[in-house]
Amino acid sequence: MMPGERAPDPREARNTAEFLARLQALKDWSGLTYRELSARAETHGEVLPRSTVANMLARATVPREELLTTFVRACGVGPGDLEEWQAVRRELAVRGVYAPVDGDPAGAGAEAGAEAEVGAEAEAEGDAEVDGTAPAPDTAPAPSPGPAPSPSPTPAPAAGPSVVWPRDPAGPPEDAPGPRPGPRSRIGRGLVATVALAGLVLAGVSVVAFLRDGHGAHPPRTLTAPAAGDVRIRVIGPDLCLGERRGSRTGQIHQVPCPDAKVPTYGLEEAGGGRWRILSDHPDYGPGCSGIPSGGRIPDAAYEDSECGDPSRVEEFVLEPYGTPVEGYRIVPAGSATPGSCVTVVGDREAAWARLAQAPCAPDAAGQLFSFDRRS
Repeated sequence: MMPGERAPDPREARNTAEFLARLQALKDWSGLTYRELSARAETHGEVLPRSTVANMLARATVPREELLTTFVRACGVGPGDLEEWQAVRRELAVRGVYAPVDGDPAGAGAEAGAEAEVGAEAEAEGDAEVDGTAPAPDTAPAPSPGPAPSPSPTPAPAAGPSVVWPRDPAGPPEDAPGPRPGPRSRIGRGLVATVALAGLVLAGVSVVAFLRDGHGAHPPRTLTAPAAGDVRIRVIGPDLCLGERRGSRTGQIHQVPCPDAKVPTYGLEEAGGGRWRILSDHPDYGPGCSGIPSGGRIPDAAYEDSECGDPSRVEEFVLEPYGTPVEGYRIVPAGSATPGSCVTVVGDREAAWARLAQAPCAPDAAGQLFSFDRRS
């Protein structure tokens, strides 16, 4: 924050979108990163995970009062200004608009509707918001001032950029300009046809042998068992690697082309009892852990990166071998409230930027097998 610069005033907001925009402006005013906000909250004996703040700022509804209080206090707002944020939030939660009356600049008129807010807000936000773990679009921009959005169904996860595959260098080249060849003799044409036919037969035999040996669109790579240290986590099958979208605030993990899987970097750490922690190191947010929010209570909860040590998240996993011989390793959340779950590529499992989430472990382990390649 700049010396002498006043924090954003919540009383200038007239609807939910403007209020959320001022929350984003408050974070910018504080000058703190998500990680630093979490650390500041800890000094007050409170918990404020990075993913919780990101989801709060990306939602279209006002946050719960306890989450707002923790966030505003972590940003450095004093008790008097904190009461203004709480009062405006109550008014928006009850009426959807904020219109302070004369002599009531902090929206104290909302107090009369506070009891009605409890039932209405609980029904609108659901249990997931208690932890601040409700899913949010991966690339949702920070809300900007404008009219309050109309209710809409929960958006599907944002799709990643389409992958443009390069032309096969072994394929036929485009016609090159030049003089047309002259007429061939009958013998020459017959010889060319014979050679071409022989070439097609040999090519067909080679393709059959190639497929019979287990090769295909994705050349086989060496499977690497989990071991402590720096790793690149590769999805078996499409040979894509795990990573985040740079600039995203949600921590959502996707499968991306391995050369692009640079954010964050991953490592494995033994947690004892056959369990592992999957450590992440993000260039913007610093060290963290991969995990499942809300203790795994949500069956399709996102597999995401956030700060380590959040008691509401599952941050330990069993890396379970699958198949005989071993075809890959499942990432099984340890102690998830939804038993029988595995970290799974959901959506188009061959596509780059498909997201990962908790899902039932499948008998064929489709989209659930990984290799922990050593990273030099």
